[in-house]
Amino acid sequence: METASIIDRISEMICPVCGKIYNKNEIQHYATCCNQPLIIEFDFSKETKDDIRKNIRSMWRYRDYLPFVEEQNIVSLGEGFTPLHTLEKLGEQLEINLLVKDESVNPTGSFKARGISMAISKAKEFGISHCVMPTAGNAGGALSAYCAKADIKATVIMPEHTAETLKEECRSYGAELITIKGLINDCGVRANEIAAQTGAFNMSTLKEPYRLEGKKTMGYEIAEQLEWKVPDVIVYPTGGGTGLLGIWKAFKEMQDLNWIRGKMSRMVVVQTENCQPMVHLFHQGTIPENYKATSSIALGLAVPFAFAQNQIQQVLHESDGNAIAISDHEIREEILHIAHLEGMLLSPEGAACISATRRLLADNWIKKEETVLILNTGSWYKYH
Repeated sequence: METASIIDRISEMICPVCGKIYNKNEIQHYATCCNQPLIIEFDFSKETKDDIRKNIRSMWRYRDYLPFVEEQNIVSLGEGFTPLHTLEKLGEQLEINLLVKDESVNPTGSFKARGISMAISKAKEFGISHCVMPTAGNAGGALSAYCAKADIKATVIMPEHTAETLKEECRSYGAELITIKGLINDCGVRANEIAAQTGAFNMSTLKEPYRLEGKKTMGYEIAEQLEWKVPDVIVYPTGGGTGLLGIWKAFKEMQDLNWIRGKMSRMVVVQTENCQPMVHLFHQGTIPENYKATSSIALGLAVPFAFAQNQIQQVLHESDGNAIAISDHEIREEILHIAHLEGMLLSPEGAACISATRRLLADNWIKKEETVLILNTGSWYKYH
């Protein structure tokens, strides 16, 4: 990576509810005032698209639009700048322009590499020596890899039912792996206990402010790859929601920079019928009392409680978006169909987005000839 001086363009770290400002020069977790994710706001008053570091083919090409990190503290494995494919056959059948952003080619095989690269870079800068994380699978593998690169101890807590490939990945990178019965929320309880007992930094989804910043680079890439236009619809597989929020944050930043103009994408949350709290909240205005979620073949979607649920709903309403739940049966069928038709093996989460697109087309919510982009957030090969 090239050596170049940058300035810290963070204007403030802010609670999205009450507006309390948190010190950007200290280690931060979340907005404890209102129990909400911390949001980083930037001052991009003079930047242009010419400032993108186009000789860097990773997410760090947008380094000037990310939180400041000294060159020697950047922990990168080449994450980001992933391909954008057109699903020509299926798009022709459905009469839409259907695109897939393929995050499976990232280091450790998923989009989680982006957020973890950013977060571990800041952890290294702050001198953090031990990180702990609850995970449905892919985030744990990413944490293990980036902590190994940064010489930081990693403790990963994962549901027992997670695919063995994902467990072995963490062990191979030298992480301490703990498996427990239950879903990611149960793992989160154990992560909190370990953080309290050991002083480890808790890297839970949106319980620190930097993973979101790494994930937002998906939004910058989508716009750049589409020549500074955004799709009519973005269909996103949503568990904790960091990627959805990150893409929307990037779009808003680029709108402020006058890099993109016109109508913004309509954002769609995709969950599974086994675990659909954000779908309930969007359509009924509430999550059923004592809601019980179960596991799914789409491991990353089995998140019974999203810490950023208010922000997820805000994005859906701001974008005139939608939320939809897909069955495991539909996901299995879609994986095979896309493999046969397009020669691409989608992750269960990515396949769920295709099924959601079909459903929304049938409901006439997506219109013929619109451009629809789905996110394939991980590699099919890691789920076995």
